[in-house]
Amino acid sequence: MTSLLRARVSGTGALLAVSALLAAGCGSSSGTAATADGPVSVVASTNVYGDIARQIGGGKVRVTSFISDPSQDPHSFEAGTRTRLALSKAAVVIENGGGYDDFMDTLLKGAGSKAEVLNAVEASGRTAPAGEELNEHVWYDLPSVARLADRISAALAKADPEDAETYSANARAFKAGLKTLEGKVAAIRAAHAGEGVAITEPVPVYLLEAAGLENRTPAEFSEAVEEGDDVPPRVLRDTLALLTGKKVRALVSNAQTGGPQTERLGEAAKEAGVPVVPVTETLPEGTGYIAWMDGNIAALRKALS
Repeated sequence: MTSLLRARVSGTGALLAVSALLAAGCGSSSGTAATADGPVSVVASTNVYGDIARQIGGGKVRVTSFISDPSQDPHSFEAGTRTRLALSKAAVVIENGGGYDDFMDTLLKGAGSKAEVLNAVEASGRTAPAGEELNEHVWYDLPSVARLADRISAALAKADPEDAETYSANARAFKAGLKTLEGKVAAIRAAHAGEGVAITEPVPVYLLEAAGLENRTPAEFSEAVEEGDDVPPRVLRDTLALLTGKKVRALVSNAQTGGPQTERLGEAAKEAGVPVVPVTETLPEGTGYIAWMDGNIAALRKALS
């Protein structure tokens, strides 16, 4: 099932947001997005993409991330009027796409924005397997993030040609960090390929697949949790059996969302002595993308060991 950021542009808040954006858009010009003596304005749907833009842009960009609180459930985000100035002045906008943050497109259309919009799912080149829906959590796919980094570098260079080489050099450095992470993932694959894990939601699946791990969770369980639906009793029973029967080496759990059924999985894992690896959809405060993903990889390696 499609994972939705379930960000809602609705009711009075939506009208205020879109009206304000329209008003701002009428008075904006390309000069507000990047000037010779000012930073390039970048807007990102989440602080994951905001941090990547900041790493590549350095001190030459001003980044606004709409979702940045690690304690916030991204699925319940509601866009508000604080988007007004950021979107009206943005030269570059970064969204996830794939149905994850559709509110971005809604607001951009309302604003009449002329910003260059980068879509991470489109940049990834990933498509849905036959008969399935696309897993849109591409920020857990290191090669996809590398491709997005190149897109960001090019977009910043277009907005600020004088500093194009700076953006290119920063992108190369960022991708070197990704290569280091890929090496660590490859080491997990060499040691643990084919071993089973359970998940609460498909957020980390690309990383798990790269590590050669087999997601043994019934698709109906993670789909129901992702959509906020009740898990059918039979599916819950089968999923719990993975833990109580120690048929998986770890439970990888989305720490930002949850409910009674995911809590039951956590309790079952603890009782069975199965390590729980928490992951999130946004960056913890004060942590950059490379360090964040490095921590996720280290936690996974420790659990498997």
